[in-house]
Amino acid sequence: MRRVVAALTGLALLLPALPAQAQPLDGAASTDPAASVDPLIGSARDGNTWPGAVRPFGMISWSPTSTRGDQTSTGAANGYQYDTTRVRGFSLTHVNGAGCNPGAAGDVPILPYTGTVDSSPTADTKDAKYASDFSHANEKAVPGRYTVKLDNGVQTDLAVTTRAGVGDFTFPADQPANLLFRTSNSLNGSEDAEITIDAAHRKVTGSVLTGAFCGRRANGGVNNRKTYYRLYFTASFDQPIVANGTWKDAELTPGSTHTTGGEGYATGADRAGKGSGGYVTFKPGAKVRTRIGISYVSLAGAERNLATELRPDATVNRIAADGYREWKNELQDVEVTGGTDAQRTTFYTALYHAYLQPNIFSDVDGRYLGTDQAIHRLTPGQKAQYGTFSGWDQYRAHIQLLALLKPDIAGDFAQSMYQFAQQNNGIWDRWLHNNGATHVMTGDPAAPTLATFAAMGVRNFDASGAYASLLHQATVQNAEATNDVGCPGQCTGQRPALDTYLAKHYAPQDACHCWGGAAETLENSLADFSLGQWADRLGLESAALNDRGTWWKNTFDPAVGYQRARLSDGSWQPNFTPSTDVGFAQGSSATYTWMVPQDVSGLAEAMNGQAVPRLDAFFHDAAGNWAVKGGSALRYDPTNEPGLHAPWLYNGLGVAWKTQATTREIVDTVYGVGPSGLPGNDDLGTLSAWYVFAAIGLFPQTPGRAELLVGSPLFPKVAIKRSNGVRLTVTAPQTSDTNQYVESLSLNGHERAESWLPESFVTQGGRIDVRMGAAPTSWGTAPLDR
Repeated sequence: MRRVVAALTGLALLLPALPAQAQPLDGAASTDPAASVDPLIGSARDGNTWPGAVRPFGMISWSPTSTRGDQTSTGAANGYQYDTTRVRGFSLTHVNGAGCNPGAAGDVPILPYTGTVDSSPTADTKDAKYASDFSHANEKAVPGRYTVKLDNGVQTDLAVTTRAGVGDFTFPADQPANLLFRTSNSLNGSEDAEITIDAAHRKVTGSVLTGAFCGRRANGGVNNRKTYYRLYFTASFDQPIVANGTWKDAELTPGSTHTTGGEGYATGADRAGKGSGGYVTFKPGAKVRTRIGISYVSLAGAERNLATELRPDATVNRIAADGYREWKNELQDVEVTGGTDAQRTTFYTALYHAYLQPNIFSDVDGRYLGTDQAIHRLTPGQKAQYGTFSGWDQYRAHIQLLALLKPDIAGDFAQSMYQFAQQNNGIWDRWLHNNGATHVMTGDPAAPTLATFAAMGVRNFDASGAYASLLHQATVQNAEATNDVGCPGQCTGQRPALDTYLAKHYAPQDACHCWGGAAETLENSLADFSLGQWADRLGLESAALNDRGTWWKNTFDPAVGYQRARLSDGSWQPNFTPSTDVGFAQGSSATYTWMVPQDVSGLAEAMNGQAVPRLDAFFHDAAGNWAVKGGSALRYDPTNEPGLHAPWLYNGLGVAWKTQATTREIVDTVYGVGPSGLPGNDDLGTLSAWYVFAAIGLFPQTPGRAELLVGSPLFPKVAIKRSNGVRLTVTAPQTSDTNQYVESLSLNGHERAESWLPESFVTQGGRIDVRMGAAPTSWGTAPLDR
């Protein structure tokens, strides 16, 4: 989801890249890509990333929860904002780049505190006492490890495995040494929480019952103030506990070993001062090693995860080194040669962010919490259950990158989504947080996601069962389809008002039970096209679905030349302007009009031959200057997912050089290093995935298929290793800031005039050699079957 980008404050956010020399093509590829990762990229400008310790696709992510002086909120969505240098704890779970401040998760913040615990931390509603400032000069984040010295004197050093973590908290010698477990203080609040302290065995256990993603949004968010998971934790210490206590709301109870109590899901004064937790005290100057495990199944599951993944003698150094090696190995899926230091940092950090999700949701024994709140087990052959799917965002770039690089994980993810749908009365929700159906955004993104997986060679999931289930959702109206609860932003119904849609061949703005009728029509058209492509692969009937893939034309108003909301009687929504958002979801007609990647030739025909000049105007201002950084409803917004594919449409319009120029402009000026290196919400790796594709010089042509469009390769050589053994290579030895244009291309040694690569390149592997030059060329402009 897109949020309005906040104004940058302070030179510290800008951090311009230092000049670096590009490596020659014959130089060695990166042997340690993890060294090029900066987890702080995206922690400003509403990128909503966070810098804490995490493993690839990990369940646990141990990272700060910052505060601006409101116990019920945080510096930015998901807990961290670069310009907010005060924390109230280090929480155990996070979601990368989501909007809906305060984001999601942020469960069980743990604060090392050096004062005397003589009042309830929950009563400290402004985070004035039970919080600490810090300086970025005392902070370090690398893949798998996070270290910071707080201004209260405590050195905090965190490292994790997939489901467990180890942290060293080194307290100053002359101050009390406490760890505060704020069990109820998840980012969105909680329904309930519990904590138990066992001082004799140096142990704290507990859980939080929570959920409520997007529960604060004004456009129907109250409907999401609900619970859908309980996170259990177990923590043990290598130092004796010399005192302890608990609190609930405003009451502190020294010596107590157990309490319960949630905060609710409101915000501000309606929630402040509510909640529970506990504290343990150690001798002054103690260096406390904390071992912690989590589970969404049970406390026993958390104990088992901890015992399996962390030996009793595990150290932060050892676990951090293991985590770094794992990140190094995973990031070597893509080996780049050449480029500047800044380009490599931007690239590998983007890949790092793309590998933060989906998240492993099952315990080491294969059990997981279902959408139905029951405990389930993995199916035969499934290695893990994965949770969290930001469908409206991810299906436009992230899921294609996952399928390309990690088809084994993509398959388990597809199976996970199918199982969650089976547990949810056959309904595939458009936005899952962990196991929870949140209904956020619009469309039916699971359909193009799984269809794309199938096209790109993902095999390890029940394709027939999943297809049948998605086809049923697309053809048989479900019981919630006319439910306006949560609308417009979190409409409960999936495929809303389906019977009306099937009868009219568009979603009427006044009867769609959705965020916006034109947007819903575009989303459904693309989803149905994807299902039709998948049906062809399965040898099933596809004609009706393929026809439905053209229904975008029914909300294209030829009189104005734009997508436009349409009413039940067939008339058009009045008072149209291209900048309108009426009929659309977090975007304008000017952006959504291009959302037809499955039928570019049809769109060009509808625009009466004016598609290219209109697309030019979408990326340039009236004076002809580039306008690709957002800020205008009439032009390209690099943070708004419905338009992410637009720079690549030139390929389908026969002017591939304009794709090359436009994507290189975005790569060079919109993305970069430093906290402001992302243009906006990373949206679970979506913006990062776009950058990875663009820097490689390739991009998925359309959801539901596997062809790749050719852009402007940034690096002289890129070698891609798919997890199924397939190898892809892209060479562009002449590429530079000047040489951005493709002069010629060969595929496996054969010259190729088309500006796209066939499915076989993805599924079977191959090599493309691209000759680059300084001037636009006619390559890719011959009449083609696009």
